[in-house]
Amino acid sequence: MRILTTSLLVATLGLTACNSRINPVNWGSGNQAVSTSQTAPEEINPLIPENPRRNILSSLTNPDVEYLGTPIEQVTEVVVESVPGGAILVATGVSSIQGIYDVRLTPSNIDAVAEDGVLTFRLEGIYPEGAPRGGPERLRTVNVGVKLTDNQLADTRVIRVEARQNAQTTRRR
Repeated sequence: MRILTTSLLVATLGLTACNSRINPVNWGSGNQAVSTSQTAPEEINPLIPENPRRNILSSLTNPDVEYLGTPIEQVTEVVVESVPGGAILVATGVSSIQGIYDVRLTPSNIDAVAEDGVLTFRLEGIYPEGAPRGGPERLRTVNVGVKLTDNQLADTRVIRVEARQNAQTTRRR
C-alpha cells in the first residue's frame, strides 16, 4: 500500500511539472482572450421592468381589467388591525353557494377615500357555474383583507362593509 501511495504521489508531482496535454492543470490553457468593443454602459436596474404597465402583479392592479364579482350574501365580521403605515381591514362573510373564489373588498367610494367620514367597501366574489347551493356554513365562509394607508384613514371615522343582505360597520378608535 505504501508503494502504491508513493508512486501515485511521485507521478502526480511529476505530471504537474510537465507542460503536456496529459496535465489536468493545462486543460484550460488553450483559451484565448478575445477583445470586444464596448459601448458606454447604460445604467439599467434589473428590478424595474421595461414596460411598467406590465408586471407580475398587473392582473391584480390593472385598472383596465373589469372585476366581475357579485356581492356575497352576508358579512359576519369586520376587524381592523393596526399595522405600521395604516391598518388591515379583514372581513368575513358567508356565501349562498360553495366554491366562491377571487373574493375582494371593492371600494364603493371613489379612490377609496372616505366620504363624510365613512369609508365603504363591498364584499364581492365570483360564483362558479354549477356550484351546489347551501351546504355547511364552514364551507361557504370566506375571508378577505385589504391594506388601508394612513392617508386613506386620515378622514375616516367609520368603516362600512356591505353585502347583499346586510352591512357591518366598525368605528375607528
